[in-house]
Amino acid sequence: MRLSAGTWNLELGTWNVKMPDILHDFPVFASVDKVYAAVTTPEGLDAWWTERSSGRPIEGTEYELWFGPDYDWRAVVRSAETNRTFELELTSASSDWMGARVGFRLQPAGDAQTQVRFYHTGWAEADDHYRTSSFCWAMYLRIMKRWVEKGEEVAYRDRLDV
Repeated sequence: MRLSAGTWNLELGTWNVKMPDILHDFPVFASVDKVYAAVTTPEGLDAWWTERSSGRPIEGTEYELWFGPDYDWRAVVRSAETNRTFELELTSASSDWMGARVGFRLQPAGDAQTQVRFYHTGWAEADDHYRTSSFCWAMYLRIMKRWVEKGEEVAYRDRLDV
């Protein structure tokens, strides 16, 4: 029996959602160029998300996203418009992240404020990993916000405990 999107499946004990996405919108009290650097440069990514990364925000180029020996991922830049958009397509990652897109849309909101619209699209289902990833993204994005706004740094191993 097929249920409509957004309904609870009693037999499986899960939500039946068609192509779920992770979406987070939030303000950062910093200039758009500072936020763009935080989400596109290795220095920025390593401050809040990856343990080590490399890449340049140019469409078609590859990023290395290293989270440890078992999580040496790759992504291709699908969109990069300075101070406006940045999107990666995961090309080597955990199976449920393969082909997914992670992106940022930035909008200046005054002299020293940026509205961030984050998305992680392409999930096949709202399984346990999806739910965990949604929580983790909220935590990581909070760390990014604090790093950009206040210069606070959190060691990689401690990021999900703050």
